[in-house]
Amino acid sequence: MVFLISIVIILSFVLWGLFAPQHLSETTDVALSFATNRFGWFYLIAALIILVYSLYLAFSKFGHIRLGDDDDEPEYSNLSWFAMLFSAGMGIGLVFWGVAEPISHFMTPPSGEPLTADAARTALRYSFFHWGLHPWGIYTLVSLGLAYFTFRKGFKGLISWTFYPLLGNRVNGPIGKVIDILAIIATAFGVATSLGLGAMQINGGLHHVFGLPSTITMQLIIIGIVTVLFLLSSISGLDKGIRLLSNTNLLMAIGLLIITFLIGPTWFILDTFTTTLGSYLQNIIQMSLRLTPFSENSWIANWTLFYWAWWIAWAPFVGSFIARVSKGRTIKEFVLGTMLLPSGFSFIWFATFGSTALHLEIFQGKPIAAAVKADLTSALFITLESLPGGTFLAVLATALIVTFFITSADSATFVLGMMSSDGNPNPTTGIKLTWGIFTSLIASVLLMSGGLNALQTASIMTALPFTIVLLCMIVSISRALHDEEREYRKKEKQRRKKLDELLL
Repeated sequence: MVFLISIVIILSFVLWGLFAPQHLSETTDVALSFATNRFGWFYLIAALIILVYSLYLAFSKFGHIRLGDDDDEPEYSNLSWFAMLFSAGMGIGLVFWGVAEPISHFMTPPSGEPLTADAARTALRYSFFHWGLHPWGIYTLVSLGLAYFTFRKGFKGLISWTFYPLLGNRVNGPIGKVIDILAIIATAFGVATSLGLGAMQINGGLHHVFGLPSTITMQLIIIGIVTVLFLLSSISGLDKGIRLLSNTNLLMAIGLLIITFLIGPTWFILDTFTTTLGSYLQNIIQMSLRLTPFSENSWIANWTLFYWAWWIAWAPFVGSFIARVSKGRTIKEFVLGTMLLPSGFSFIWFATFGSTALHLEIFQGKPIAAAVKADLTSALFITLESLPGGTFLAVLATALIVTFFITSADSATFVLGMMSSDGNPNPTTGIKLTWGIFTSLIASVLLMSGGLNALQTASIMTALPFTIVLLCMIVSISRALHDEEREYRKKEKQRRKKLDELLL
């Protein structure tokens, strides 16, 4: 029933986008505007609560609890584990937005005068904020809940089963089904949208580097080629396909990062990284709760609230995948690994590419801001081509976008397969292929009808009810952990009592 209802809802939106794309776009825009204007405060408070709770778990008395049996060891090395969670989480987004977002904030800052030194500092600080601890705190909560209840308690790998301490056997009833339907819809919408948007990004890179035409036909061809590639990877399985691609992605990303750092304005990058990190940590609470009720400024709604809703909408997908590859790690190791390492890498990435672009714009007069304003997809490539060996770097960046894109799509079909197989941690190849083809067809249809933006907005709309799900998940996880701790203390007391009796 979960699968069928989800398919009906998804196909309804697809047909709506195909036959009435303008109406769908207008309707979803109104809905999104209502959600951000009326519940912006709710998104901000919820994201901060989730972040604080995730950090609390790492340093609490529960940190020693293992996500699995007490003698389980991690299935993957630290490098492969980090590569997979990072590739699924936001790898392709960093490549695309590493230049575009800081420059966008530089041109239109949340406050103050644009195109100034203060605007540049603010631009990097908010880039750190949007891609740092908050999104990974959201992902950590969902993945921790799934990993704990699946590997520690032996429950099904479904979002609904993380609520067993609160609902009991009612997780098999209507409430549990609604939770799982929300998770599948958010994941399928996000995957289909990313396939379409990713095709446009790749097309932009090929157009800029090789002069290939930037057309709908070319984007459909790209979707077809990428679909074949990620389906082949999907057939290879988790251990071969996704792990190999994720490791390759990480090495390519580190290579591009190091080369840009060394041939770019190295000392300027180090200075901006240091001052931006300090400013981010100093202002994180203020930024976390910042709204503009006394002005008509819509910057927070357009950026921060949009991001927070987007991360929440993607939490079922990313959380499910991270949980699947995290068996055997302790809660402390898991939380610190999934929050601090990716956040730190994001900070270094934005400091390197964002600072390089700002340096080219401010001190060398390169038209980076004009490029971002004209076409977001060209910003990174124009920045790289302004450096020595820029053509090679642009080609490497395009290849990196393609491999990140394949890995994300591969991971998504894996997660959709799990969700639609009653939580099976190893879904069949047929189910994964079905979801891969299905989401590619959705993306193609919506790309031709111009409905991709509406579908993206629709996926974000699932974030509002799912935010409530996440807050309830905190209560459920806390109850389960406290129950386990009480049971642990009880057993320890009995063990010490028996030991004392033997000694006597």
